[in-house]
Amino acid sequence: MYLPDTEPPADPAAQRRADWRRFSRAAWCSVAAVVVLVLMDLVQGMLATRAFAVSPGSVAGLMGLLTAPLLHGSLEHLVANSLSILFLGTLAGGVYPRATLRGLPLMWLGSGVGAWLLGEPGSFHIGASGVTHGLMFLVFVLGVLRRDRAAIAATMIGFLFYGGMLLTVLPREPGVSWQSHLGGAVGGALAAWLFRRLDPMAPRKRYSWEIEEELAAEAERAEREQFELPTPHDVPVLWHRDSRDDDDARGKVLEFPRRER
Repeated sequence: MYLPDTEPPADPAAQRRADWRRFSRAAWCSVAAVVVLVLMDLVQGMLATRAFAVSPGSVAGLMGLLTAPLLHGSLEHLVANSLSILFLGTLAGGVYPRATLRGLPLMWLGSGVGAWLLGEPGSFHIGASGVTHGLMFLVFVLGVLRRDRAAIAATMIGFLFYGGMLLTVLPREPGVSWQSHLGGAVGGALAAWLFRRLDPMAPRKRYSWEIEEELAAEAERAEREQFELPTPHDVPVLWHRDSRDDDDARGKVLEFPRRER
């Protein structure tokens, strides 16, 4: 969740160091986010939780668009979302730091907007699960759009551990805010589309068999050029007739006297 260098280093060792720094910073940012959630949970008992939750269809409930992801209903709820943030935040921020940083507001607000628009009147929605769904859908959609090796690997890793989030955007369990999950997922997918070109592609590793194929093709081309004559269009013109008028350009016919017999 930081802005990396504009161009990735070409040296493999430098690239590995840059990747390590990027993932370590994303991990530390995820840890900091979890610490904030834990601190908010400690002081949550002294707050009127419903005043800071998303209340669907209520003007007062719009406050929850900013504050609801910071609150949780139980210790199990907090632990589950904290683990998701640690894993998905590190994965998304490590592979797509720029897209993740700019997409977080869309996931955050999308989570609240989904609950406010689709939730049942009189209900209250809290928790960071909408944001975690946004991170998962950000990684998934970017893997589909970019299709480079790093994107595909990140999508497979995210799907392996949190592929169930593709189903929890629909109503399944009572008491679970699928509306905020859906809103966060839409925010993550939208962020993936808008910011899909922000992060540079990682340098592609070339394998030995690819180099051998290129060398063989180059040798075949050189051999063909050695024994085949070039086409007339490829032969350079070394001399052009210098003409001053149209008659000279078209040429002249010279008359020769005939011998008398």
